[in-house]
Amino acid sequence: MLQLRRNLLSVALASATVLVATDVQAQSAEAPAAAQDAPQDAPATAEDATTLDNVVVTGIRAGIESAISTKKESTSIVEAISAEDIGKLPDISIAESLARLPGLSAQRVAGRAQVVSVRGLSPDFATTLLNGREMVSTGDNRSVEFDQYPSELFNGVTVYKTPDASLVGQGLSGTIDMRSVRPLEYDEPVIAVGGRIQRNSLGSAANADEDGNRINASYIDQFADGTFGLSIGYSHTELPIQENQVGLYEPWQQLGDGWRPGVDAGTWYSDGIKALRRTGRAERDGIMATLQFRPSNAWNSTLDLFHSEAEQVDTANQFEVNLGNYNGGYAPGLSIDNPQVNGNGTFTGGTANGVYPLVRGMYNKREDEIDAFGWNNEFSLGMVQLVADVSYSKATRDELNLENNTQLAPMPQLDSIDLGYSDDGFSQLVPGLDYSDPGTLFLTNTIYGSGYGKTPSVEDELRGARISALFPAPEALGWLSDIEAGLNYADREKSKRQPEGNILLGAQGDTTIAQDLQYGWVDLGFAGIGDIPAWNVPGAVARYMVFNPTEDASYLVSKAWTVNETISTGYLQADINTQWGSVPVRGNIGVQVQHTDQSSNANYWDATQPAGSNVQPYEDGKTYTDVLPSLNLAFEFTHDQTLRVALARQLARARVDQMRASLEFGVDTSTGRPGASGGNPQLDPWKANAFDISYEKYFGSRAYVAAAYFYKDLRSYIYTQTRDDYDFTNFVADYVPPPGSPPAQTTGNFTAPYNGSGGTLQGLELTASLPLDLLWAPLEGFGVIASASFNDSNIRIRDPESASSVGSGDISLPGLSDEVYNLTAYFERNGFEARVSQRKRSDFIGEIGNFAGNRTLRYVEGEDIIDAQVSYSFPESSSLAGLSLLLQAQNLTDSAYRTYAESKDRPLEHIEWGRTYLVGLNVKF
Repeated sequence: MLQLRRNLLSVALASATVLVATDVQAQSAEAPAAAQDAPQDAPATAEDATTLDNVVVTGIRAGIESAISTKKESTSIVEAISAEDIGKLPDISIAESLARLPGLSAQRVAGRAQVVSVRGLSPDFATTLLNGREMVSTGDNRSVEFDQYPSELFNGVTVYKTPDASLVGQGLSGTIDMRSVRPLEYDEPVIAVGGRIQRNSLGSAANADEDGNRINASYIDQFADGTFGLSIGYSHTELPIQENQVGLYEPWQQLGDGWRPGVDAGTWYSDGIKALRRTGRAERDGIMATLQFRPSNAWNSTLDLFHSEAEQVDTANQFEVNLGNYNGGYAPGLSIDNPQVNGNGTFTGGTANGVYPLVRGMYNKREDEIDAFGWNNEFSLGMVQLVADVSYSKATRDELNLENNTQLAPMPQLDSIDLGYSDDGFSQLVPGLDYSDPGTLFLTNTIYGSGYGKTPSVEDELRGARISALFPAPEALGWLSDIEAGLNYADREKSKRQPEGNILLGAQGDTTIAQDLQYGWVDLGFAGIGDIPAWNVPGAVARYMVFNPTEDASYLVSKAWTVNETISTGYLQADINTQWGSVPVRGNIGVQVQHTDQSSNANYWDATQPAGSNVQPYEDGKTYTDVLPSLNLAFEFTHDQTLRVALARQLARARVDQMRASLEFGVDTSTGRPGASGGNPQLDPWKANAFDISYEKYFGSRAYVAAAYFYKDLRSYIYTQTRDDYDFTNFVADYVPPPGSPPAQTTGNFTAPYNGSGGTLQGLELTASLPLDLLWAPLEGFGVIASASFNDSNIRIRDPESASSVGSGDISLPGLSDEVYNLTAYFERNGFEARVSQRKRSDFIGEIGNFAGNRTLRYVEGEDIIDAQVSYSFPESSSLAGLSLLLQAQNLTDSAYRTYAESKDRPLEHIEWGRTYLVGLNVKF
């Protein structure tokens, strides 16, 4: 398949070269005739372009040609997705569609593409808009989780790789603008209904089956002689959660002498391993409505409403063994027989004796809700165009995490586990005892306690208002067409809470879990274990246990925080429309000024204070102003060629969790030196000076080839650092040293995110979108879309918080894949449509949420995902006109998700989510 991808990409780019030459020859041959009526170098007229686009197309080609037109007409360097028809973006979420665009890649979470990287930078560097308005997020930070946005509700997406001054809320790596339907752009009512049923190849397990479904409906209509329009769309999705996983403990560490009996000092070793089957269900409902009122050409009023709510419930039924000589203190303790160590000094297998495995139930329930409102009014007052826009969006996330721990009883029943680690499949952990009988497994105070629980929640709220005016440029500035000035105000507040605590046994003491709470078994044979029981975890907690989560414990106080941002933006932009010699030039030049007022408040635990006064409030923040100039130029040469050049100062605001005021504080009683770790509300944003150049050759709106180069000089970057001169004067003002201890010093160590020096990021992006009948008429209906991106950066960072899995030395940028490839081959003719899409990226450093709810960095092995779809649409002459039948398959190659620590022979996770098959239909009236 890799060779096929290379061959097809080569064919596409080679074909493009042939097409360019053919196009030039054809137009040159026509030049003498054209010279009779116009100069030889006269550009193509608007009427000529209209003639080229006069053929009506449908299906995948309609979506492709619409996206090509968006790219071609833009003054910025953009990529675009356009729906083939109402409700017919083919992917479950926008993320899958975005991941097929040049320079974009996605990271999977729970088997679904969830977050998107633009040009090799992590999702935190991009901003997501909905109809031009910045959106909130249900995650801990700014990056949008795209699986909250049903693809069926969107008309298209535009990704701005270069900004202009009027693009408010722009990101440093790019800006992703999701667009909904505008009903008055249609000249007749439309009703579209679609449905799919799906099945996961891993099959059913525990209380969860392998089946799911998707239903969507859209309605568009116009009233009052076309002055009032309504569009409304609804989408419902139920997805099965079926996952097989083997994971090893972090960190892999180099052993000292005698640390793990039987294993030599210096060996790289992980202190535990688990295998699990995750089962459950994810449901999502989304609704989007637009009301548009246009009583005259002087006023256009548009109201956008969006609501999405999702619930995911899953249980990880897992077998786990500690390999760190921690078995509850039962003799004789851990020993390793026949240890296997490879040439890299990594422990890869052996027999672990004297261990006491657990059978665990890990339950998670997550509820997300997003609401967004936007009201836009456009006024034409003579030669002046005014726009007023107000918006509001809010996101909430509530979670419940519960665990049950069971072990064989009567205690102890020590076991021997045969271990075999794999760097390209599931590692093996084969027990000597039987763990399939729920009557022998007891809820008890195991080596990890009887259980633990959390109830994290996030709330994100954003209010915005914008006003702008567009007016003709003075005649004296003939090279300018229009000037636009505007103001934007955004007020955002994001808060997180995370109560948690032990789940303790109730009055009954040790107990098995009753039969009425049992779900049956899950098969962990993929890891060599066989069957283990699965049960109703919240039911067991309610019946046998006590759970009282709190935020007030010393180690929990700092997990709650609130961050506030107020951003006032003013901009001035001039649109360029002129001619340099014989070359038409269009574009824009402008400047954006942002004034930011940011602050955060939280509590911290101060052990130096008397009991009852340990929880102390803390608030910090700063204000700053940034000036962001930008220039976009598009040179339009003959033969439908465009050369784009862009210069800009770009920024991305710091991660919200990095800006938190919460911290952990203490004083070393032996030296009096204070120390702390936490967030930093005084962070400046990431900033970069960017240069872009792009060559694009178009063939009307049917095809194009492009080569783009970008260079970003990151003037600053945010690193987690330890500084030894932090001023703790306010923290130690009331400190009373214990008897015999020295007084507190005023300066000490503080570990937190800080702004540091940056570096460079550069990349090359090659793209071709070609219907193959441009090469040979008998290939009508066949086509390819291919892209290749190559990224490089000299930025090296060090993150002490996550050093365990990426090493203690310098690492490359999180999210950066050196190579990203995308390929779609399609066929469409006479109502029949087929496509195969592949997206591939090289290894990268991913940001993963760990058990503590914090981010950790891990190496992620590159992915190779293949999806396919076939469909048939009945012709207009048929009694079934408007009906389309389809069959889809996602992740055809069952590509695994793998993470590792420093080198691939030190695996962390190997996860398989299986293939997904879908059968469905779409009906359009």
